[in-house]
Amino acid sequence: MIKEVLVVEGKMDVVAIDKAVEADCIITEGFNLKPQAIANIREAYKKRGIIILTDPDAAGERIRKYLTRRFPEAKHAFIPVEDATANNDIGVEQAKPEAIRQALAKVRMLDWKPSNEFSSTDLIVNGLSGTPEAGERRARAGALLGIGFANAKTFLKRLNHYGVTREEFEAAMRQLQEESK
Repeated sequence: MIKEVLVVEGKMDVVAIDKAVEADCIITEGFNLKPQAIANIREAYKKRGIIILTDPDAAGERIRKYLTRRFPEAKHAFIPVEDATANNDIGVEQAKPEAIRQALAKVRMLDWKPSNEFSSTDLIVNGLSGTPEAGERRARAGALLGIGFANAKTFLKRLNHYGVTREEFEAAMRQLQEESK
């Protein structure tokens, strides 16, 4: 049983999570966050902590940002886009149990004292920005690091805000290099 309560977007997300792990969930019903849902999330946040696990799409990111502002010490889990896509749909409900377990194994917490460990130079040097395959490489690196897919600016912010170490980053870059051979 996961100690924290998972915050997800819909009922089918809960069904997918139940197949993967034993956890309590709160449903946001998309961006239609009703006062009762916010109250439930607030109670879980105070008592047990929460893990935000939204869909890896634009709507999911808006919900994540909104919840992060309200609950700054929430933890975050990201399912890679390719693991959350099936039947021409994208979302937690599309993910296989193993993908959900892997995302939860790489939970990150937003650091309110972000580092300046990484710069745009790190992205460019490692092919994560400024090349035709940069988006694909960021998606794979985000999966390896547990910070999800994002555009270059957001990816850099996540590197510096989610406690990614230089060692973790370099290990992920080595793995990307090995995979491309």
